[in-house]
Amino acid sequence: GKQTPQTIRAIEAAGLVSNAIAVNLMATALPLAARVDYIVLLSLGTLLTSRAIYVPSTRRRSLALAAVIGVATLTGIYVMTLDIDVAAWAHIQPEIAQYTPREVAMGMTFNAATWWVVTMMITMAASDVIYGLRRDARAAMQLGQYKLETKLGEGGMGIVYKAHHALLRRPTAVKVLLPERAGERSIERFELEVRLMAKLRHPNTVTVFDYGRSPDGAFYYAMEYIDGATLGEVVAATGPFEVARAVRVLEQAAAALVEAHGVGLIHRDIKPANLMLFLPHPHGGIHESVKLLDFGLVKEVSTQHEGITQANTLIGTPQYMAPETIRNPDVVDARSDIYALGCLMFFLLTGEHVFSGESVMDVCAKHLHETPDTVSARRGGSLAADVETLVSECLSKDPAERPASARELQQRLAACQPFDAAFTAHDAHEWWEEFRPIFERQPVLADQSLSMAARPSPPYAT
Repeated sequence: GKQTPQTIRAIEAAGLVSNAIAVNLMATALPLAARVDYIVLLSLGTLLTSRAIYVPSTRRRSLALAAVIGVATLTGIYVMTLDIDVAAWAHIQPEIAQYTPREVAMGMTFNAATWWVVTMMITMAASDVIYGLRRDARAAMQLGQYKLETKLGEGGMGIVYKAHHALLRRPTAVKVLLPERAGERSIERFELEVRLMAKLRHPNTVTVFDYGRSPDGAFYYAMEYIDGATLGEVVAATGPFEVARAVRVLEQAAAALVEAHGVGLIHRDIKPANLMLFLPHPHGGIHESVKLLDFGLVKEVSTQHEGITQANTLIGTPQYMAPETIRNPDVVDARSDIYALGCLMFFLLTGEHVFSGESVMDVCAKHLHETPDTVSARRGGSLAADVETLVSECLSKDPAERPASARELQQRLAACQPFDAAFTAHDAHEWWEEFRPIFERQPVLADQSLSMAARPSPPYAT
């Protein structure tokens, strides 16, 4: 469970001191001739030095702990050496014959104290160096006005962190270009991505707040943080959607594409991991919403951007790629995204991809040549005719047979009449109350490497 730093420090201090006392008590079972004073020093010295390396701590705290343990250790050594047989030891060290047992015990304790002081100095130095390096690493995780906190995921272009604005303290998602990908072409694509996303204002599209470059040259942009789950995560956790819920989610996704297509942007990577479902206000009264994420593969149809995208390269995730995208990746239009939305709706209603295979080539070949199953056949039950027809049209091999635009698709989704009951705002609130704990993100150190999807992409993602 979550504990305060003070509680953790108290537990650590109690554990270390108890350990020192236990080692001293065990040492009383050994004969003094085994030099138990050195055994105790070696054991506790190794423990304390290891702690300074692995546990973040200031040198003052390391000094305090070492002093407390040192007092216990030196007291134990003095008590253990008080009953020394001076005559027996004189055969090994004749010079001690002139001293009393008390004086010998004090001498051995003083000798141990000298070694313990050396141990304390090493411990303090280790803590100072390690703690300082950790502090510098945390400071390096500051990008402009944004303090990086935890890792959310990693994609082909960059890493996404949960962060907060230094002044506003509002949670933010920050995408950072991967250092190993920061070549001229990657930087140009990264800047294009944020520039294109900044054009979008639809409530179902993630909003970009800021863009910049850190003093050490890392490119980043900040966007709104969505506390929810990807559609892929939701299906994996609770199974296929009710038809009414799937229709409503897809209607919002189509609405986001209406704006994107309207300004000449093709997403090219519509998939479950790139749509985030969330409840805007967890206290109820507001219906759940979906956000379209990750415009890293977006294409601006009015401009070719020569040199940024490579010709004859598959762009996207094979399970959601339109046939024309597979044949000619550089010639796409809005209907390619509509095909992907058809694949997405199939997935939401059945819990399965339209096509699966052993390899990328296998999946692509099926998109090109195989007729997909109907949703009702894969779902194992009847389905409203208008929903079935719309999914089939979106999955047509011929772009001309699909809905002509995202707006048409949105309107037809809004007009659908599913057999099951409507998925209301109250239903959404109840669902999130029950299942939200499943989707709580496990914190990951911010200085480790990050996808907008916050989870690994499906197989064959390219």
